[in-house]
Amino acid sequence: MARPYTPRPKQFVFAAGDGKGQQVSVNDPQEAYVAFSAFFRNRDSDTCTIEDESAGQSLVLMPGQGVIARIEVADRRRFEYLKVDRANRYLPSAMLFFENGYAGLDHFGQWFSDLADLDASPETRGATRAATITTEAAAIVEVARIWANSGIVDPSNQYYVFFNSHDVAEDRAERAELLKLIEFLGIERVDPPAEAADGEVWVGTDMRLDVEFERWS
Repeated sequence: MARPYTPRPKQFVFAAGDGKGQQVSVNDPQEAYVAFSAFFRNRDSDTCTIEDESAGQSLVLMPGQGVIARIEVADRRRFEYLKVDRANRYLPSAMLFFENGYAGLDHFGQWFSDLADLDASPETRGATRAATITTEAAAIVEVARIWANSGIVDPSNQYYVFFNSHDVAEDRAERAELLKLIEFLGIERVDPPAEAADGEVWVGTDMRLDVEFERWS
């Protein structure tokens, strides 16, 4: 009779720019998250790194620069960078990394392979990100990612509302990307009602989006 599968503890190394480090052995992503949260919080350091040596992957949180980096050594040493606009984004990125490594962060935001791209204005970053998406299928998935973060269906079920209740000063890079993508997909944008927040984007429902949004609900 086969023995039941028992997962082995996973090893992670935490390191900080202040020279402090910690190696942990955990049984599941939640345990890893709790350990890293304690390591990360209240630490006066510009960087904190999570390294999964067995997978050849790392996540680097850089609060001092407002940046997150993900690294995959096994795949030609891939580096990708994400601009962080809110301090509460760092720990959720760590949880996604613990759950599914480098790939777990695919839909976390606008990743760029060149760190210099993050110096551009939010509108330029959004347009640059949109330009990298060249197929309808990829564009629909990216639109769904943006909608899932702050979108709703309006009460009439006729429109999708992106950036619900958000100010126009928020989500500038995401909004710029979205506008390019809905234009690429030929999706109709409509004027929001007068009482809508000035950062909202309203579009007519579309069967392609209906199907993809169901997967993100």
